[in-house]
Amino acid sequence: MVWKTLAAKPEKVEHDWLLVDAAGIALGRLAAGVAALLRGKHKPNFTPHVDVGDYVIVVNASKVVLTGQKLEKKIYYSHSGYPGGLKERKAGTLLARKPEELFRRAVRGMLPRNSLGRRMLLKLKVYAGPEHPHEAQRPKPFRA
Repeated sequence: MVWKTLAAKPEKVEHDWLLVDAAGIALGRLAAGVAALLRGKHKPNFTPHVDVGDYVIVVNASKVVLTGQKLEKKIYYSHSGYPGGLKERKAGTLLARKPEELFRRAVRGMLPRNSLGRRMLLKLKVYAGPEHPHEAQRPKPFRA
């Protein structure tokens, strides 16, 4: 008897919509779970080189929790490309001003660093409050 390993075909993959509530959950733990959902690691037909993951809607991103002293000590850097163009932002100010960006950066660091990972990140929809404009897709609630 010969067993065949099945590889998912991109044209036959079905992407679901999942709704995750981030209120009161640690940032890193939630980001790791969401990254696994975006990759499709929870599906039996997971194939590393094919985007089999689901669309993920994250609400209440402003209520995510950072443990320890990360609010004051964790620093995010960005560079404009010009000399002296390095900008620093502490996690606390980023959480206060752009909680969506804080969560998106955490998830991006856990995805593959190639064109497939960039495509997976496009399926992540993050909102600071409990409202989102994706009711037409009928997202299923998910506990990450």
